[in-house]
Amino acid sequence: MTFPSVDIIVPVWNNLFETRACLAAILEHSPEARLIIVDNGSSRETELMLEEFSEPLGERGLFIKSERNIGLVPAINMGLARSDSDFAVVLRPHVLVSAGWLRTLLEDAESVNAGILSPRFTGKNGPALPKPVPGCTLIECCTVSLSVLLLRGEMRIMTGNFDEKLDGGEWCLKEYVRRVADKGYRTFVTSRSVVSCGEETSFGSVERRSELTNSSRVAYLARWGASRHYAVYFGKKAEAGSLNDAVEMILDGARQGHRFTLLLHRRQHSDFRRMGWNGLHAGIELYALSSLAPQRDLQKKLESLRKDSAEMLAVRGSDEAVFPGSTPAIFIGDLFDQITKHSTNCLSMDMEEPA
Repeated sequence: MTFPSVDIIVPVWNNLFETRACLAAILEHSPEARLIIVDNGSSRETELMLEEFSEPLGERGLFIKSERNIGLVPAINMGLARSDSDFAVVLRPHVLVSAGWLRTLLEDAESVNAGILSPRFTGKNGPALPKPVPGCTLIECCTVSLSVLLLRGEMRIMTGNFDEKLDGGEWCLKEYVRRVADKGYRTFVTSRSVVSCGEETSFGSVERRSELTNSSRVAYLARWGASRHYAVYFGKKAEAGSLNDAVEMILDGARQGHRFTLLLHRRQHSDFRRMGWNGLHAGIELYALSSLAPQRDLQKKLESLRKDSAEMLAVRGSDEAVFPGSTPAIFIGDLFDQITKHSTNCLSMDMEEPA
């Protein structure tokens, strides 16, 4: 493949020795990339180290300094604003990269035309990402990490950078993934690129972080709405080949952050796997019902799902799909109406945003 241009953006706030090790590993294992270091109000000792590290890089490096700690997301955006490459990679100083990490990320991003891509993490402090699906090295998802995050340049031009009013974690990333998804860009995690993750540095007091998380959650829900968990049962007679449209709509729902458990009879489960639908999205789980007592197993699974998610909704995937007992359920057409309506509302909101 022709190697695209890449900027690696490292936001730094103190942690001198950890940061130096991170930067040295980037230079050793990412010779094709330009390094953009953002000093986010670090101590004088750390500042001197960063200046000394950056000076010999020439055109391969860029050193940016903020006189005070402006926060993680603004510091990342400061670096992204100076990136004009095909791809930008946000990489935090508590991460150590190794040989081949970047080339593999880029190959996988190009293979699926990903807008956002995250590697796998080793170490006890690694972020919780969707588990890999057997036989799939790439899985589409809504959950990624700012520890290492690859961003396509054209996507950032279309959608902008991270929302600085939100936290530097869960809700900021949820909002960004949803925003780029509405522009047609997809988010993936790859199992082929693996980096080592140490302990992340926290910004601000516990109280301040808690306040920011809560306000970010409220802001996200006000714009995008709450995510739901749906258990979909198509009935025993449904043929996988006739469910393409239903699966496509479910995939759209997963991209909106909803979770789906598809309750399938054994033949359906086998057909879904054969068609590759077991690896469509981390928000879609296939569950194979017992061959001997499918209705009993269906009831037990529903009870288990409801314990984990009290607001889980059962969905009838066809007219002949019947849930056991008096299980309340909606018809799949109503689910599709909700998904389509939400997509339309989000499109209208984007059109109303000022240029």
